[in-house]
Order: sequence, then structure tokens, then C-alpha cells
Amino acid sequence: MITGKERFYVKEECETDERYGCYPFKRPIDEYVRRGFVCIDKPMGPSSHEVVVWVRRILEVKKTGHTGTLDPRVTGVLPIMIEHATKLVQILQGSEKEYVCLMRLHGNVRREDVERVLRMFEGKIYQRPPLKSAVKKRLRIREVKKIEILEIDSRDVLFKVTTEAGTYVRKLCTDIGEILGCGAHMQELRRVRTGIFKEDMCYTLQDLLDAYVFWKEEGDESYLREIIRPMEIAVTDIPKVVVKDTAVDALCHGANLTARGVCYVERSVRRDGVVAIFTLKNELVALGKATMNAEEIFNAKKGVVVDVERVVMERGVYPRAWK
Repeated sequence: MITGKERFYVKEECETDERYGCYPFKRPIDEYVRRGFVCIDKPMGPSSHEVVVWVRRILEVKKTGHTGTLDPRVTGVLPIMIEHATKLVQILQGSEKEYVCLMRLHGNVRREDVERVLRMFEGKIYQRPPLKSAVKKRLRIREVKKIEILEIDSRDVLFKVTTEAGTYVRKLCTDIGEILGCGAHMQELRRVRTGIFKEDMCYTLQDLLDAYVFWKEEGDESYLREIIRPMEIAVTDIPKVVVKDTAVDALCHGANLTARGVCYVERSVRRDGVVAIFTLKNELVALGKATMNAEEIFNAKKGVVVDVERVVMERGVYPRAWK
């Protein structure tokens, strides 16, 4: 969401027409649901796909999608995009992940040896996906950004690990066991964060069902609005460009963003980096790749400043102002 004007270069002070568009949190509840996401605290047992289907059936919508698979035995944060928000799935799947893992050693090992070996796995590592995985079993390079031991009790090691997307913690435990010389396996695993989505944003499937029933049977939409969040929040950590109302419909028809359509540009925008294009009402219009740095966009008088790659907003929400 757009907050803190100090983070932006103000290219032009712009005004918005209140007749068009809608602030995300003020959307009518039907539209609010279709343009939102819900963070489910995935239980042990069902697959991620099954949870996604259950959410779709609970909300009686046509389309849902998750931002990163969890194995059936793994619990934790599972963000699920709803209808229009599913357009964000691909870009969000590459987010950084954080897990709490219980690893069982197959022999007795000194604490200092465990600590030493775990430190060896911080940074870039080679990893071949385990046999029970949905990707090719080829050797890959993945980054383990941080490993923190939380507790050691005999042969049980509880640790928190922050990883690049696509890192298999199950395989990480096996490799740690091999280096220790005693063997090890993953006993339990919980994802506590994926990108900006954290445990404190999560709700159970039962919570979602109850909120939906409250709305349908009693007309109380407050619980549903609390559980479901606008899709704009999902791209909070992506650098932003805010555009004029007159530029919005052209972008929705697939046009690239030119310098003349920009009101504000976030200072963190970098050339060739992903950017999110917003309206003055904080609505997400599209995602694209910046052709200039933020300061260059601020100073540009003409030319394309963002190559639009993924349009999120439908055509016709804002009036056509292009020939």
C-alpha cells in the first residue's frame, strides 16, 4: 500500500477523480473478496492443493491459487490468492521463506559440532531435490541466508532457517546428518514466513468458514474483511510507481507506462527491477520492469519508464483518455 510520501520522488502533484475506482479497503464485499488474499495456517495432513480447493469452495469463487507449496506433513503460512489476485501468484512464489525445523540426529553429537556444521550450510549450497518432490532431480544452487539454533535436546535439534525459494529443508537435514557422520532426518517442519506473509496474519480454514457464514446468514461482513486482505498488501515490498487517473485505462489495455503518466516514483525503483504500478487510490494496476532508476524517471520528460508485463486491473474501471 502507498504510505509515507517521503519515500517517493514527487514528479507531479496529481488529483484523483472520486467517480472512478475505489480505495481497496472500501470495496463492496463481493469485490473485496475477489480482489483479496487469505493467509491460511495450513494443518498437517492435506496437501497445499487440497487447502486451495477448500478455500475456493468455502468462498464460492471460481479461482484460487497459492504462492508456494507445502508438503502434506508440513504446517504453517500458506497465502492463497483469490480470483483477480491470482495474477500475483507467479511473482510471489519466488519470495524468501523462513521455517522452524525439528531435526532428529541418528547418533550422539557434541553441541559445538552441531553448531559448526550448521554454520557451514549458510550461504550458497548445492542441493538435489528429494525423490518425493514435483521438480526435476537435478543439482541446483540455493542460498541459505541464516540458520539459528533454538534448542538442542539430546538428538533433537530445533532450529530456524531462512532460505531462498525452492530450498528443500528435508534435504538440508539429510545433508547436515551426512557431514556430522551420524545421519539425520527432518522430524517436523513449520513455515513461519514467506515474503511479507507471517504467522500473525494467518487464520484457520474454520475461521474462514465461520466468517463467510456470518456474512451470508447474518449480513455481518466485518469478520470476513478482517481475515481477507486486499491484494495490494501482497506487493507491499515491491517498489512502486503511482500514476495519473488518465494513464490507468491505457495501461489496462497493455500500454507501457511513459514519463508523462507518472505522479510519484518510489526512491527504491531500480533499472530492470520489478515495479508495481498503483493509482492515486492505492489500487494495483499492473506489474512491470523499470527501464530507468527512480531519479531518472523523476527527471524524464518523455519515453517509456516501465515495461508492463502483467496487467491486474480490468479495462474500463477508469475512463479512456487516450486516442
